[in-house]
Amino acid sequence: MRHMNRLSQLLLLAVFLTCLGKPSHAEQNAGTDHPNVLFIAVDDLNNWLGCAGHEQAITPNIDRLASRGTYFSRAYCAYPLCGPSRASLMSGIHFADLNTTKLQPKDSEVQQRVEAMGSSLLHTYLGDRGYETMAVGKILHRHVPTRSVDLSGGRGNWDFIHGEDGKRTKINFPSNKTLTDWAEYPYDEAEMSDSLAARWAVDRLDETHEKPFMLMVGFLRPHVPWYVPKKYFDMYDAAKLTLPEYRPDDFDDLPQAALEQLNEGYPRTQWAIENNQWRNMVHAYLASITFADTKVGEVLDALDASPYKDNTIVVLWSDHGYHMGEKNTFQKHTPWNRSGVAPLFISAPGMGAGQTCDRVVSLLDIYPTLVDLCGLPPNEKVIGRSLKPLLKNPKHPWNHPALTFKRNFAAVQDGSLRLIRYEDGSLELYDHASDPHEWNNLANNPEHALTINKLQKLLATN
Repeated sequence: MRHMNRLSQLLLLAVFLTCLGKPSHAEQNAGTDHPNVLFIAVDDLNNWLGCAGHEQAITPNIDRLASRGTYFSRAYCAYPLCGPSRASLMSGIHFADLNTTKLQPKDSEVQQRVEAMGSSLLHTYLGDRGYETMAVGKILHRHVPTRSVDLSGGRGNWDFIHGEDGKRTKINFPSNKTLTDWAEYPYDEAEMSDSLAARWAVDRLDETHEKPFMLMVGFLRPHVPWYVPKKYFDMYDAAKLTLPEYRPDDFDDLPQAALEQLNEGYPRTQWAIENNQWRNMVHAYLASITFADTKVGEVLDALDASPYKDNTIVVLWSDHGYHMGEKNTFQKHTPWNRSGVAPLFISAPGMGAGQTCDRVVSLLDIYPTLVDLCGLPPNEKVIGRSLKPLLKNPKHPWNHPALTFKRNFAAVQDGSLRLIRYEDGSLELYDHASDPHEWNNLANNPEHALTINKLQKLLATN
Protein backbone atom coordinates (compact mmCIF):
# COMPACT_ATOMS: atom_id res chain seq x y z
CA MET A 1 0.00 0.00 0.00
CA ARG A 2 2.83 2.29 0.93
CA HIS A 3 4.51 1.34 -2.37
CA MET A 4 1.38 2.32 -4.33
CA ASN A 5 1.14 5.65 -2.52
CA ARG A 6 4.77 6.37 -3.34
CA LEU A 7 4.12 5.53 -6.99
CA SER A 8 1.11 7.81 -7.03
CA GLN A 9 3.19 10.60 -5.54
CA LEU A 10 5.84 10.18 -8.22
CA LEU A 11 3.21 10.23 -10.96
CA LEU A 12 1.65 13.39 -9.55
CA LEU A 13 5.08 15.02 -9.34
CA ALA A 14 5.76 14.15 -12.97
CA VAL A 15 2.44 15.63 -14.06
CA PHE A 16 3.13 18.77 -12.03
CA LEU A 17 6.58 19.25 -13.57
CA THR A 18 5.17 18.69 -17.05
CA CYS A 19 2.46 21.28 -16.52
CA LEU A 20 4.99 23.71 -15.05
CA GLY A 21 6.90 23.78 -18.29
CA LYS A 22 3.83 23.74 -20.51
CA PRO A 23 2.62 27.09 -21.92
CA SER A 24 -0.87 28.32 -21.13
CA HIS A 25 -3.62 28.13 -23.74
CA ALA A 26 -3.08 31.81 -24.47
CA GLU A 27 0.66 31.24 -24.95
CA GLN A 28 -0.07 28.29 -27.21
CA ASN A 29 -2.35 30.47 -29.30
CA ALA A 30 0.19 33.28 -29.39
CA GLY A 31 2.72 30.93 -30.91
CA THR A 32 0.49 29.34 -33.53
CA ASP A 33 1.38 29.40 -37.21
CA HIS A 34 -1.99 30.99 -37.96
CA PRO A 35 -2.56 34.52 -36.62
CA ASN A 36 -5.73 35.60 -34.87
CA VAL A 37 -8.09 38.08 -36.51
CA LEU A 38 -9.74 41.05 -34.82
CA PHE A 39 -12.35 42.23 -37.31
CA ILE A 40 -13.98 45.60 -36.50
CA ALA A 41 -16.86 47.16 -38.44
CA VAL A 42 -17.90 50.80 -37.89
CA ASP A 43 -21.26 51.62 -39.51
CA ASP A 44 -21.69 54.60 -41.89
CA LEU A 45 -18.22 55.97 -41.18
CA ASN A 46 -16.81 58.26 -43.86
CA ASN A 47 -13.20 59.44 -43.89
CA TRP A 48 -13.57 62.13 -41.22
CA LEU A 49 -10.61 60.77 -39.27
CA GLY A 50 -7.51 62.42 -37.90
CA CYS A 51 -5.22 59.96 -39.67
CA ALA A 52 -7.04 60.68 -42.95
CA GLY A 53 -6.23 64.38 -42.71
CA HIS A 54 -9.47 65.65 -41.17
CA GLU A 55 -8.14 68.32 -38.83
CA GLN A 56 -11.25 68.49 -36.62
CA ALA A 57 -12.03 64.80 -36.07
CA ILE A 58 -11.05 63.44 -32.65
CA THR A 59 -10.16 59.81 -33.40
CA PRO A 60 -7.06 58.89 -31.37
CA ASN A 61 -7.75 55.16 -31.34
CA ILE A 62 -8.35 54.68 -35.05
CA ASP A 63 -5.31 56.91 -35.59
CA ARG A 64 -3.36 54.57 -33.30
CA LEU A 65 -4.39 51.61 -35.45
CA ALA A 66 -3.28 53.52 -38.56
CA SER A 67 0.15 54.03 -36.99
CA ARG A 68 0.48 50.25 -36.64
CA GLY A 69 -0.63 49.26 -40.10
CA THR A 70 -1.87 50.50 -43.46
CA TYR A 71 -4.69 52.94 -44.15
CA PHE A 72 -6.28 52.37 -47.56
CA SER A 73 -7.50 55.85 -48.47
CA ARG A 74 -9.26 54.75 -51.66
CA ALA A 75 -11.12 51.60 -50.71
CA TYR A 76 -14.50 51.36 -52.46
CA CYS A 77 -17.63 49.57 -51.36
CA ALA A 78 -19.36 47.16 -53.73
CA TYR A 79 -22.79 48.67 -52.97
CA PRO A 80 -23.45 52.01 -51.21
CA LEU A 81 -25.92 50.64 -48.67
CA CYS A 82 -25.31 48.71 -45.43
CA GLY A 83 -26.91 45.31 -46.08
CA PRO A 84 -25.77 44.72 -49.68
CA SER A 85 -22.29 46.10 -48.98
CA ARG A 86 -21.82 43.81 -45.99
CA ALA A 87 -23.19 40.81 -47.87
CA SER A 88 -20.67 41.49 -50.64
CA LEU A 89 -17.77 42.00 -48.23
CA MET A 90 -18.50 38.90 -46.15
CA SER A 91 -19.05 36.70 -49.20
CA GLY A 92 -16.35 38.14 -51.47
CA ILE A 93 -19.02 38.23 -54.20
CA HIS A 94 -20.86 41.20 -55.72
CA PHE A 95 -24.36 41.56 -54.31
CA ALA A 96 -25.97 41.30 -57.75
CA ASP A 97 -24.42 37.85 -58.19
CA LEU A 98 -26.03 36.56 -54.98
CA ASN A 99 -29.32 36.42 -56.92
CA THR A 100 -31.56 37.77 -54.21
CA THR A 101 -34.60 39.91 -54.96
CA LYS A 102 -34.42 41.57 -51.53
CA LEU A 103 -32.48 44.77 -51.04
CA GLN A 104 -31.80 43.95 -47.39
CA PRO A 105 -31.86 40.13 -47.20
CA LYS A 106 -31.76 38.37 -43.86
CA ASP A 107 -28.35 37.16 -42.72
CA SER A 108 -29.49 33.56 -43.13
CA GLU A 109 -30.54 34.18 -46.73
CA VAL A 110 -27.13 35.63 -47.57
CA GLN A 111 -25.56 32.50 -46.11
CA GLN A 112 -27.89 30.26 -48.12
CA ARG A 113 -27.15 32.11 -51.36
CA VAL A 114 -23.41 31.90 -50.81
CA GLU A 115 -23.53 28.20 -49.97
CA ALA A 116 -25.68 27.53 -53.05
CA MET A 117 -22.78 28.93 -55.08
CA GLY A 118 -20.43 26.40 -53.47
CA SER A 119 -18.76 28.94 -51.21
CA SER A 120 -19.04 30.19 -47.64
CA LEU A 121 -19.05 33.42 -45.69
CA LEU A 122 -15.67 34.70 -44.53
CA HIS A 123 -15.98 33.63 -40.90
CA THR A 124 -17.32 30.22 -41.90
CA TYR A 125 -14.38 29.73 -44.25
CA LEU A 126 -11.97 30.40 -41.38
CA GLY A 127 -14.06 28.36 -38.95
CA ASP A 128 -14.01 25.32 -41.24
CA ARG A 129 -10.21 25.55 -41.28
CA GLY A 130 -9.53 25.50 -37.59
CA TYR A 131 -10.46 28.97 -36.36
CA GLU A 132 -12.61 29.70 -33.33
CA THR A 133 -15.20 32.25 -34.48
CA MET A 134 -16.92 34.85 -32.30
CA ALA A 135 -19.16 37.80 -33.14
CA VAL A 136 -20.92 40.69 -31.47
CA GLY A 137 -22.80 43.65 -32.97
CA LYS A 138 -23.57 44.44 -36.61
CA ILE A 139 -21.53 42.37 -39.05
CA LEU A 140 -24.00 41.50 -41.81
CA HIS A 141 -27.22 43.53 -42.01
CA ARG A 142 -28.36 42.35 -38.62
CA HIS A 143 -25.60 40.28 -36.99
CA VAL A 144 -24.42 36.91 -38.36
CA PRO A 145 -26.49 33.87 -39.33
CA THR A 146 -27.68 31.82 -36.37
CA ARG A 147 -25.20 29.11 -35.34
CA SER A 148 -22.63 30.30 -37.90
CA VAL A 149 -20.13 31.20 -35.15
CA ASP A 150 -18.85 29.35 -32.11
CA LEU A 151 -19.93 32.16 -29.80
CA SER A 152 -22.28 35.10 -30.35
CA GLY A 153 -22.84 38.20 -28.24
CA GLY A 154 -25.84 39.23 -30.34
CA ARG A 155 -26.60 42.73 -31.48
CA GLY A 156 -28.27 45.66 -29.78
CA ASN A 157 -30.52 48.34 -31.25
CA TRP A 158 -30.04 51.98 -32.16
CA ASP A 159 -30.41 53.54 -28.69
CA PHE A 160 -33.37 55.77 -29.44
CA ILE A 161 -34.68 58.66 -27.36
CA HIS A 162 -38.17 58.23 -25.90
CA GLY A 163 -40.85 60.79 -25.16
CA GLU A 164 -42.89 61.16 -22.00
CA ASP A 165 -45.30 58.51 -23.30
CA GLY A 166 -42.40 56.04 -23.56
CA LYS A 167 -42.58 55.88 -27.35
CA ARG A 168 -39.66 56.56 -29.63
CA THR A 169 -39.45 60.22 -30.58
CA LYS A 170 -37.39 62.40 -32.92
CA ILE A 171 -35.78 65.64 -31.82
CA ASN A 172 -34.64 67.67 -34.85
CA PHE A 173 -35.72 65.95 -38.08
CA PRO A 174 -39.30 64.68 -38.26
CA SER A 175 -39.22 62.55 -41.45
CA ASN A 176 -40.43 58.98 -41.00
CA LYS A 177 -38.53 57.86 -44.10
CA THR A 178 -35.18 57.91 -42.34
CA LEU A 179 -33.75 57.40 -38.87
CA THR A 180 -31.76 60.60 -39.40
CA ASP A 181 -31.85 62.77 -36.29
CA TRP A 182 -29.33 64.38 -33.94
CA ALA A 183 -29.31 65.18 -30.23
CA GLU A 184 -27.48 64.53 -26.98
CA TYR A 185 -28.29 61.05 -25.68
CA PRO A 186 -29.79 61.46 -22.19
CA TYR A 187 -29.42 57.92 -20.85
CA ASP A 188 -26.63 55.73 -19.44
CA GLU A 189 -23.70 55.32 -21.85
CA ALA A 190 -22.77 51.99 -20.24
CA GLU A 191 -26.05 50.49 -21.44
CA MET A 192 -25.74 51.65 -25.04
CA SER A 193 -25.46 48.91 -27.65
CA ASP A 194 -21.92 49.79 -28.68
CA SER A 195 -20.77 49.92 -25.05
CA LEU A 196 -22.17 46.44 -24.45
CA ALA A 197 -20.55 45.14 -27.65
CA ALA A 198 -17.17 46.57 -26.65
CA ARG A 199 -17.35 44.98 -23.19
CA TRP A 200 -18.30 41.62 -24.69
CA ALA A 201 -15.30 41.79 -27.04
CA VAL A 202 -12.98 42.82 -24.18
CA ASP A 203 -14.12 39.78 -22.20
CA ARG A 204 -13.30 37.49 -25.13
CA LEU A 205 -9.80 38.94 -25.38
CA ASP A 206 -9.35 38.35 -21.66
CA GLU A 207 -10.01 34.62 -22.13
CA THR A 208 -7.63 31.85 -23.17
CA HIS A 209 -8.10 30.36 -26.62
CA GLU A 210 -6.56 27.07 -27.65
CA LYS A 211 -7.08 27.75 -31.35
CA PRO A 212 -6.48 30.84 -33.47
CA PHE A 213 -9.60 32.96 -33.35
CA MET A 214 -11.59 35.39 -35.46
CA LEU A 215 -13.31 37.94 -33.23
CA MET A 216 -15.81 40.12 -35.11
CA VAL A 217 -17.02 43.35 -33.48
CA GLY A 218 -19.61 45.56 -35.16
CA PHE A 219 -20.31 49.08 -33.88
CA LEU A 220 -23.52 50.89 -34.83
CA ARG A 221 -22.40 54.51 -34.56
CA PRO A 222 -22.00 56.78 -36.44
CA HIS A 223 -25.08 55.36 -38.19
CA VAL A 224 -28.12 57.59 -37.68
CA PRO A 225 -29.65 58.65 -35.38
CA TRP A 226 -26.65 60.66 -34.19
CA TYR A 227 -27.44 60.28 -30.51
CA VAL A 228 -24.42 60.09 -28.21
CA PRO A 229 -23.79 61.38 -24.67
CA LYS A 230 -23.15 65.06 -24.06
CA LYS A 231 -19.46 64.58 -23.24
CA TYR A 232 -18.75 63.69 -26.88
CA PHE A 233 -20.47 66.85 -28.11
CA ASP A 234 -18.47 68.84 -25.56
CA MET A 235 -15.20 67.69 -27.14
CA TYR A 236 -15.97 69.96 -30.11
CA ASP A 237 -16.53 73.69 -30.40
CA ALA A 238 -19.45 73.81 -32.83
CA ALA A 239 -18.76 77.45 -33.74
CA LYS A 240 -15.30 76.54 -35.05
CA LEU A 241 -16.30 73.55 -37.16
CA THR A 242 -15.59 73.78 -40.87
CA LEU A 243 -18.50 72.63 -43.03
CA PRO A 244 -18.03 70.46 -46.14
CA GLU A 245 -17.63 71.97 -49.60
CA TYR A 246 -20.97 72.55 -51.34
CA ARG A 247 -22.14 74.31 -54.51
CA PRO A 248 -25.84 75.08 -55.07
CA ASP A 249 -25.29 74.74 -58.84
CA ASP A 250 -23.58 71.35 -58.50
CA PHE A 251 -26.38 69.50 -60.30
CA ASP A 252 -26.62 71.79 -63.33
CA ASP A 253 -24.54 69.45 -65.53
CA LEU A 254 -26.04 66.15 -64.32
CA PRO A 255 -28.56 63.89 -66.07
CA GLN A 256 -32.03 63.46 -64.58
CA ALA A 257 -31.15 59.91 -63.49
CA ALA A 258 -28.52 61.34 -61.15
CA LEU A 259 -31.04 63.51 -59.33
CA GLU A 260 -33.15 60.41 -58.67
CA GLN A 261 -30.40 59.06 -56.39
CA LEU A 262 -31.35 61.57 -53.70
CA ASN A 263 -33.47 59.67 -51.21
CA GLU A 264 -36.87 61.18 -50.62
CA GLY A 265 -37.43 62.30 -47.06
CA TYR A 266 -33.72 62.72 -46.21
CA PRO A 267 -32.27 66.11 -45.25
CA ARG A 268 -31.09 68.37 -48.04
CA THR A 269 -28.24 70.82 -47.66
CA GLN A 270 -30.43 73.74 -48.66
CA TRP A 271 -32.89 72.74 -45.92
CA ALA A 272 -30.04 72.50 -43.39
CA ILE A 273 -28.79 75.96 -44.37
CA GLU A 274 -32.23 77.59 -44.26
CA ASN A 275 -32.99 76.02 -40.87
CA ASN A 276 -29.54 76.71 -39.36
CA GLN A 277 -28.99 72.99 -38.76
CA TRP A 278 -25.99 72.10 -40.94
CA ARG A 279 -23.44 72.96 -38.27
CA ASN A 280 -25.46 71.04 -35.67
CA MET A 281 -25.58 67.98 -37.93
CA VAL A 282 -21.84 68.05 -38.56
CA HIS A 283 -21.30 68.48 -34.82
CA ALA A 284 -23.47 65.43 -34.04
CA TYR A 285 -21.81 63.28 -36.71
CA LEU A 286 -18.33 64.13 -35.41
CA ALA A 287 -19.45 63.43 -31.84
CA SER A 288 -20.79 60.06 -32.98
CA ILE A 289 -17.49 59.26 -34.70
CA THR A 290 -15.58 60.06 -31.52
CA PHE A 291 -17.99 57.92 -29.51
CA ALA A 292 -17.35 55.00 -31.89
CA ASP A 293 -13.61 55.66 -31.76
CA THR A 294 -13.73 55.40 -27.96
CA LYS A 295 -15.35 51.96 -28.19
CA VAL A 296 -12.77 50.86 -30.75
CA GLY A 297 -10.13 52.02 -28.27
CA GLU A 298 -11.55 49.85 -25.49
CA VAL A 299 -11.16 46.78 -27.70
CA LEU A 300 -7.67 47.75 -28.89
CA ASP A 301 -6.60 48.33 -25.27
CA ALA A 302 -7.80 44.85 -24.37
CA LEU A 303 -5.87 43.38 -27.29
CA ASP A 304 -2.71 45.23 -26.20
CA ALA A 305 -3.08 43.85 -22.68
CA SER A 306 -3.56 40.29 -23.91
CA PRO A 307 -1.10 37.57 -24.96
CA TYR A 308 -2.50 37.91 -28.49
CA LYS A 309 -1.13 41.38 -29.21
CA ASP A 310 1.79 40.30 -31.40
CA ASN A 311 -0.02 37.54 -33.28
CA THR A 312 -3.26 39.22 -34.28
CA ILE A 313 -4.32 40.81 -37.55
CA VAL A 314 -6.55 43.83 -36.97
CA VAL A 315 -8.93 44.92 -39.72
CA LEU A 316 -11.18 47.96 -39.30
CA TRP A 317 -13.63 48.88 -42.03
CA SER A 318 -16.83 50.75 -42.78
CA ASP A 319 -19.48 49.54 -45.19
CA HIS A 320 -19.56 52.72 -47.36
CA GLY A 321 -19.07 56.46 -47.15
CA TYR A 322 -21.60 59.12 -46.19
CA HIS A 323 -22.62 62.56 -47.46
CA MET A 324 -22.66 65.34 -44.90
CA GLY A 325 -23.95 68.11 -47.15
CA GLU A 326 -21.86 67.44 -50.25
CA LYS A 327 -24.07 67.01 -53.34
CA ASN A 328 -26.98 68.68 -51.50
CA THR A 329 -27.73 65.69 -49.28
CA PHE A 330 -27.08 63.82 -46.04
CA GLN A 331 -27.17 60.12 -46.92
CA LYS A 332 -25.47 57.08 -48.49
CA HIS A 333 -27.02 55.27 -51.53
CA THR A 334 -25.48 57.58 -54.15
CA PRO A 335 -23.06 56.75 -57.01
CA TRP A 336 -20.67 59.57 -56.12
CA ASN A 337 -17.29 59.27 -54.50
CA ARG A 338 -18.52 60.37 -51.05
CA SER A 339 -20.79 57.30 -50.83
CA GLY A 340 -18.35 54.95 -52.50
CA VAL A 341 -15.15 55.46 -50.50
CA ALA A 342 -15.06 53.61 -47.17
CA PRO A 343 -12.27 53.66 -44.55
CA LEU A 344 -10.17 50.49 -44.44
CA PHE A 345 -7.28 49.75 -42.07
CA ILE A 346 -5.23 46.57 -41.87
CA SER A 347 -2.52 45.90 -39.30
CA ALA A 348 -0.80 42.53 -39.60
CA PRO A 349 2.29 40.94 -38.02
CA GLY A 350 5.33 41.39 -40.22
CA MET A 351 3.67 43.95 -42.50
CA GLY A 352 4.36 47.68 -42.81
CA ALA A 353 3.28 50.23 -40.19
CA GLY A 354 2.20 53.86 -40.37
CA GLN A 355 1.51 53.59 -44.09
CA THR A 356 -1.12 55.19 -46.30
CA CYS A 357 -1.92 53.39 -49.52
CA ASP A 358 -3.64 55.48 -52.19
CA ARG A 359 -4.13 52.62 -54.66
CA VAL A 360 -7.74 51.94 -55.67
CA VAL A 361 -8.93 48.81 -53.88
CA SER A 362 -12.28 47.22 -53.09
CA LEU A 363 -13.86 46.05 -49.86
CA LEU A 364 -14.26 42.76 -51.74
CA ASP A 365 -10.49 42.41 -51.32
CA ILE A 366 -10.81 41.97 -47.55
CA TYR A 367 -11.91 38.31 -47.82
CA PRO A 368 -8.97 37.05 -49.92
CA THR A 369 -6.53 39.26 -47.98
CA LEU A 370 -7.45 37.70 -44.64
CA VAL A 371 -7.36 34.19 -46.05
CA ASP A 372 -3.90 34.93 -47.44
CA LEU A 373 -2.58 36.51 -44.22
CA CYS A 374 -3.95 33.60 -42.18
CA GLY A 375 -1.97 31.14 -44.26
CA LEU A 376 -5.05 29.35 -45.58
CA PRO A 377 -5.72 28.04 -49.09
CA PRO A 378 -7.52 30.61 -51.26
CA ASN A 379 -11.25 30.45 -51.85
CA GLU A 380 -11.52 30.32 -55.63
CA LYS A 381 -15.13 31.54 -55.55
CA VAL A 382 -14.33 35.06 -54.32
CA ILE A 383 -13.55 37.76 -56.86
CA GLY A 384 -11.35 40.15 -54.88
CA ARG A 385 -7.56 40.17 -54.64
CA SER A 386 -5.22 39.82 -51.71
CA LEU A 387 -3.88 43.18 -50.59
CA LYS A 388 -0.78 41.57 -49.07
CA PRO A 389 1.56 43.12 -51.68
CA LEU A 390 0.26 46.58 -50.75
CA LEU A 391 0.66 45.86 -47.05
CA LYS A 392 4.30 45.17 -47.72
CA ASN A 393 4.72 48.11 -50.08
CA PRO A 394 1.86 50.63 -50.51
CA LYS A 395 3.44 51.81 -53.78
CA HIS A 396 3.41 48.32 -55.28
CA PRO A 397 2.16 48.33 -58.91
CA TRP A 398 -1.60 47.90 -58.79
CA ASN A 399 -3.92 48.44 -61.71
CA HIS A 400 -7.28 47.04 -60.67
CA PRO A 401 -10.46 49.11 -60.93
CA ALA A 402 -13.08 49.08 -58.19
CA LEU A 403 -16.73 48.59 -59.09
CA THR A 404 -19.77 49.85 -57.22
CA PHE A 405 -23.20 48.67 -58.30
CA LYS A 406 -26.73 49.57 -57.35
CA ARG A 407 -29.97 48.55 -58.99
CA ASN A 408 -30.14 51.64 -61.17
CA PHE A 409 -26.49 52.54 -61.71
CA ALA A 410 -22.97 51.17 -61.97
CA ALA A 411 -19.75 53.04 -61.21
CA VAL A 412 -16.13 52.20 -61.92
CA GLN A 413 -13.12 53.80 -60.26
CA ASP A 414 -9.92 53.48 -62.29
CA GLY A 415 -7.08 55.49 -60.81
CA SER A 416 -8.34 59.06 -60.48
CA LEU A 417 -11.15 58.53 -62.98
CA ARG A 418 -14.74 57.72 -61.98
CA LEU A 419 -17.40 56.80 -64.52
CA ILE A 420 -21.05 56.46 -63.50
CA ARG A 421 -23.56 54.86 -65.85
CA TYR A 422 -27.29 54.88 -65.22
CA GLU A 423 -29.96 52.48 -66.43
CA ASP A 424 -31.05 54.87 -69.16
CA GLY A 425 -27.48 55.07 -70.48
CA SER A 426 -26.74 58.57 -69.21
CA LEU A 427 -23.26 59.15 -67.82
CA GLU A 428 -21.10 61.11 -65.42
CA LEU A 429 -17.31 61.26 -65.65
CA TYR A 430 -14.97 62.84 -63.11
CA ASP A 431 -11.23 63.16 -62.75
CA HIS A 432 -10.47 63.35 -59.03
CA ALA A 433 -6.93 64.52 -59.70
CA SER A 434 -8.29 67.91 -60.76
CA ASP A 435 -11.84 67.75 -59.41
CA PRO A 436 -11.96 65.97 -56.02
CA HIS A 437 -15.44 67.34 -55.25
CA GLU A 438 -16.93 66.04 -58.53
CA TRP A 439 -18.24 69.45 -59.59
CA ASN A 440 -17.40 69.15 -63.30
CA ASN A 441 -19.12 66.34 -65.20
CA LEU A 442 -16.87 65.57 -68.20
CA ALA A 443 -19.18 63.00 -69.81
CA ASN A 444 -20.55 65.37 -72.47
CA ASN A 445 -17.12 66.61 -73.52
CA PRO A 446 -16.06 64.89 -76.78
CA GLU A 447 -12.41 65.19 -75.73
CA HIS A 448 -13.04 62.40 -73.23
CA ALA A 449 -14.75 59.95 -75.61
CA LEU A 450 -11.82 57.50 -75.59
CA THR A 451 -11.63 57.55 -71.78
CA ILE A 452 -15.37 56.90 -71.52
CA ASN A 453 -15.12 54.04 -74.00
CA LYS A 454 -12.31 52.45 -71.99
CA LEU A 455 -14.22 52.73 -68.71
CA GLN A 456 -17.41 51.46 -70.32
CA LYS A 457 -15.51 48.36 -71.39
CA LEU A 458 -14.31 47.86 -67.81
CA LEU A 459 -17.93 47.92 -66.65
CA ALA A 460 -18.98 45.50 -69.37
CA THR A 461 -16.10 43.13 -68.67
CA ASN A 462 -16.89 43.00 -64.98
